Amino acid sequence: MSVVPAEHSEDNPAGLAPDHRDFVTALATGLQVIRAFDSDHPRMTLSEVATRTGMNRAKARRFLLTLHGLGYVRRQDRYFELAPKTLQLGYAFLSANSYQPVIRQHLERITELTGESSSMGVLQGSDVIYVARSAAPHRLMTIALSIGTHLPAAVTSMGRMLLAMLEPAELDAVLAELKLETYTPRTVTDIGELRAHLDKAREQGFCVVDQELESGLRSLAVPVHNMHGALLGAINISTNAARVDRKTLNQRFLPLLQDTCKEIASQVS
Repeated sequence: MSVVPAEHSEDNPAGLAPDHRDFVTALATGLQVIRAFDSDHPRMTLSEVATRTGMNRAKARRFLLTLHGLGYVRRQDRYFELAPKTLQLGYAFLSANSYQPVIRQHLERITELTGESSSMGVLQGSDVIYVARSAAPHRLMTIALSIGTHLPAAVTSMGRMLLAMLEPAELDAVLAELKLETYTPRTVTDIGELRAHLDKAREQGFCVVDQELESGLRSLAVPVHNMHGALLGAINISTNAARVDRKTLNQRFLPLLQDTCKEIASQVS
């Protein structure tokens, strides 16, 4: 996926605008450089980082060298890559959210009962980010999913469920900036049709996305809350469409997800 320029402020649509006097542009740019590295771009030259972030070479160089000095980036000849210290940023989120062990136990139980992968995601702008996962032995997607993976919310069951949970004004803001891409012949690429799917997900309390991100990938998601009713994210079950039909998804997997969410809500404050 392409890196979103920091000035778009998509990661925090309800936060400070880039022109606000308290907005620290240098911090936003540094994080943008870190996010430029992903599974498709694990090692890059200065020129590649500049291209990915939309910066000139001099600016990209200063930020890369600063991150290198702080230990977040490693350098080898012409190439830069993230250093293990960047894991501390993710661990900070995990340690600050004490419900993570509870979520993981429930996801592992879902995988044990169904033989399918189960994940939890949260919404960030127009992406869904995986924050917990229990992977089945068989692989469903061509990309490897792990904690921290970003996927387009519009074509994933967790993403659509979370978009459906937004307040109308927040949803309008996200959809106004959304560029729908075609991933398979089934991908919804019309905003009006996407809104209809979101309305349906909001009304029924669950969302199914059938082979819109990858052919053969079918998934089901429901929202998960804590005991006070605050939204934690969404959890899903991902399946192979040839192996698990829609009837099984609705009659067997949906009640399991709904019961799991009730148990999580009773255990997480």
